[in-house]
Amino acid sequence: MNILKLKNVLNNIDPKLTGVFLPWALRHPRYIQTFIRLVRSHEQTKKLREDEKSKGILVPPFLIISITSRCNLFCAGCYAAAAGTVHHKKGSKEQQLNREQWKAIISEASELGVFGFVIAGGEPFLYPGLLELCKEFKDRFFLIVTNGTALKETDFEILKHSSNIAVIVSVEGTREITNARRGQCVYEKATSTLERICKIGVLTGISAAITRHNYKYWMDDGQLDRFISQGIRVGVFIEYIPATNGVNSSSNDHSLMLTKEERSMFRSQMFNYRAAKPIYIIHSPGDEEFFGGCVSAGRGFAHVTPEGDLTACPVSNIATHNLRKSTLREGLDSSLFKEIRENEHLLETEGMPCALFAHPKEMDELAKAVGAYRTDIKER
Repeated sequence: MNILKLKNVLNNIDPKLTGVFLPWALRHPRYIQTFIRLVRSHEQTKKLREDEKSKGILVPPFLIISITSRCNLFCAGCYAAAAGTVHHKKGSKEQQLNREQWKAIISEASELGVFGFVIAGGEPFLYPGLLELCKEFKDRFFLIVTNGTALKETDFEILKHSSNIAVIVSVEGTREITNARRGQCVYEKATSTLERICKIGVLTGISAAITRHNYKYWMDDGQLDRFISQGIRVGVFIEYIPATNGVNSSSNDHSLMLTKEERSMFRSQMFNYRAAKPIYIIHSPGDEEFFGGCVSAGRGFAHVTPEGDLTACPVSNIATHNLRKSTLREGLDSSLFKEIRENEHLLETEGMPCALFAHPKEMDELAKAVGAYRTDIKER
């Protein structure tokens, strides 16, 4: 496959991929062959998913893996902590999947047609051997979402020679906004990591939880341009999801959610960025409108917790299958996932930043109906 053919294939997937990533790859030659291999893999996995769909199994193109519950930060309003994915207690490590178990899950997912893996946590770089695990699957794409404070020198060295891994670093906005939510000096460490990763030629992006405190910052062209000039090529903007459904919860702050008018303005600016800037923008929940609502439960992705529970998405804390005892295929075919996908009402956000979060009563009733368990209760 030559460069012209690669360009045509990328255009067929998404023309924005061509405009953003092909010029970048030409400046970083080690990525050319990887891009060609990944494009072929993308086509192959699409056929695998179509084959599974003909058998009644809906396989998502992406699988989100919360590879560890360990985290070195205590971010305000952390949805992963609220969902039980993140633990700061000693001893929780014993219940988590080991390297061989994760390898088996990634292998099965690849065989079913999963193309990309979003590695989350906890803090992924606290998981020993993370990058080595990703490099074992050369025909799959890995996107690691990190707070940017835990990378070691060996990580930078491995990344320097990797080409199927992208790194997304969380930055909330200004130094003051980032440190207020994530902790003292986190902004300085995260931006330093961004700079180093860009310099060694790794595909790099930023992510931010969009609140009423920082949405104007990210609507400022100049702020995004500053990151683009450093080499950032991916921007992930996820609207803030309150930690719990209960309005009286001490860990809740519904006032941080964008208003309807603010969400509309922010969405409009995301469209402007897509049209004019050399960066690939992902906006949630806004982009779900392209897919007819929430893309969880296998419609676009599914999620595996550090303990192996298969949930509809990282925000959800109910499951019917644990991948220690079940196959991924069995989990994707579960009544829980089917009911979520087939209930159009559950796929609508209704003005909230998350569709499943917007329907707590219905989700509780569904959990009881299908015999689901709570993933944040470890004594089950």
